[in-house]
Amino acid sequence: MPVMIVTGTGTEIGKTVVTAAVAAVALARGRTVAVLKPAQTGLGPGETGDAAEVARLAGPVTAVELARYPDPLAPATAARRAGAAPVGPEEIADAAEKLAAEHDLVLVEGAGGLLVRFDGTGATLADAARLLGAPVLVVAPAGLGTLNMTALTAEALRARSLTLEGVVIGRWPAVPDLAARCNLGDLPESAGAPLLGAVPEGAGALTPAEFRERAVSWLAPRLDGRWDARTFAREADAPGATGTP
Repeated sequence: MPVMIVTGTGTEIGKTVVTAAVAAVALARGRTVAVLKPAQTGLGPGETGDAAEVARLAGPVTAVELARYPDPLAPATAARRAGAAPVGPEEIADAAEKLAAEHDLVLVEGAGGLLVRFDGTGATLADAARLLGAPVLVVAPAGLGTLNMTALTAEALRARSLTLEGVVIGRWPAVPDLAARCNLGDLPESAGAPLLGAVPEGAGALTPAEFRERAVSWLAPRLDGRWDARTFAREADAPGATGTP
């Protein structure tokens, strides 16, 4: 898959750290990687954006940001408030295709959830995925409420004939509660797609060296890692289980 879209069931659920983990594992396999952030919101000039954070954690990726808007809002709204041009799906697809011509893997990290608006026409990341014919990796929370959000995202992908690559839990808690433990088994059913990993809460605070060493244990073989859903679920359900990075 030369291009993969990374989206979430919402915001602040670990998309950037999951993107970094996928990039780190691909780099460790000897692949060349680019990370594309179409619209970075909520940051001013000179502040570290998501693409740069992926590069810091994962290693030598090509990090590209198409637009930046200062307000922490949906890209379409943030662009309008800034009096700046929005980023449309055609521009996203064009940038991703150019990167794919020079890299083995291009990761396109969205903003918020799948159907957040990017421009005044109502275009979303799903439209860019359709233009690219790219699979979509969904990042979801671990706990209560995630099944509904994940099912809705999966349904939106199917309605648009888009491929759901799988689901990764973005912030697996250090002490998983009953809901989180049960969701390990229920998420694949809600999504209609496999659970492809669980990144520990706080993983982004690891040193880059530690992050790169451990990333392979957070992702399933489908993402070039060695994480196993059944083993993880069994260990998570054991007395005294923790999810430390």
